[in-house]
Amino acid sequence: MVSTTLMKLVAPCWKPSVEGENSNNRGGDVSGRLDGLLWYKDSGHHVNGDFSMAVIQANNLLEDHSQLESGPLSSLESGPHGTFVGIYDGHGGPEASRFLNEHLFNNFKKFTSENQGMSADVITKAFLATEEEFLSLVKKQWIIKPLLASVGSCCLVGVVCSGLLYIANAGDSRVVLGRLEKTVKQVKAVQLSIEHNASIESVREELRSLHPDDPQIVVLKHKVWRVKGLIQVSRSIGDAYLKRQEFNKEPLLAKFRLSEPFHKPILKAEPTILVQKLYPEDQFLIFASDGLWEQLSSQEAVDIVQNYPRNGIARKLVKAALHEAAKKREMRYSDLKKIDRGVRRHFHDDITVVVLFLDSHLVSRSYWHGPLLSVKGGGGVPAST
Repeated sequence: MVSTTLMKLVAPCWKPSVEGENSNNRGGDVSGRLDGLLWYKDSGHHVNGDFSMAVIQANNLLEDHSQLESGPLSSLESGPHGTFVGIYDGHGGPEASRFLNEHLFNNFKKFTSENQGMSADVITKAFLATEEEFLSLVKKQWIIKPLLASVGSCCLVGVVCSGLLYIANAGDSRVVLGRLEKTVKQVKAVQLSIEHNASIESVREELRSLHPDDPQIVVLKHKVWRVKGLIQVSRSIGDAYLKRQEFNKEPLLAKFRLSEPFHKPILKAEPTILVQKLYPEDQFLIFASDGLWEQLSSQEAVDIVQNYPRNGIARKLVKAALHEAAKKREMRYSDLKKIDRGVRRHFHDDITVVVLFLDSHLVSRSYWHGPLLSVKGGGGVPAST
């Protein structure tokens, strides 16, 4: 006999009714709003509750991209439904993070359809397929645009479906769970993602064990640990110049070329994956690029979400991070806001925040009517030519 709990876990968590553009979605237009370097969507509804998103640009070209997809997670009518969040923190340029924003979810849906359901393997396959597609693009443009081989992106994905939470991460973005500890009546921060940054000792140990014959696999340069003295993250999408030897030669710029040839990838694209059941004590998830976590601790971010209204909470987190960035430079927040993109990068990174509230009665439901939703974070102010 199948238990009621198991039935809740395996049942698709949402069967949507499609609502058009004119539906009364709380939080204004679906595409969000742009205010100078700040893009935001203060609130909206996803399958399992409310959400809030915000992005602040610091780079001359916005390198952070993100998306929230709520509804069908496959192309099959009978397939699972839920919410997909992607945070793509680019480096070396916006091309890889933009590519992820355009292709990863479609690959994810394709593999969910083939698998006839959600699994950790589906997410890994989507990461690796998107990686292969981007490396193919690098190969096609190698002669005319060799610099594309030095462009990459961190990739953090969260999926809520059928009462389960899937977290997949390659890079150093982070997702934090706000969990109610009933005994002390406080909401505690629980970091769910494993970060792949050479500043972490366990990451350096992993790299050394994978490359035992390379004493220069991690190098301390200007007080910062870097893989091959070049990059801080050990896993990413893109960064073809550290994945395949064919992209680590002329016409690539000399600063990216290694002195010794390599015979296996230096960086990995495979994500670290966590799968866990969601409980009524699990209040919300904060997904963010490392730009937020450079300024706020996990608990500080959770405290802000817990103590302020849901509407506009992602924007509140971005503002709190900017206040911290200004304080570190002994300047006023109002003066920091006046600094334009490009120069702004000297004060803080691009910051992307998605707050996903988990309403327990919706997380455990197997059937719910609501709008299909697709929101791409950002907007970005184009650099002047």
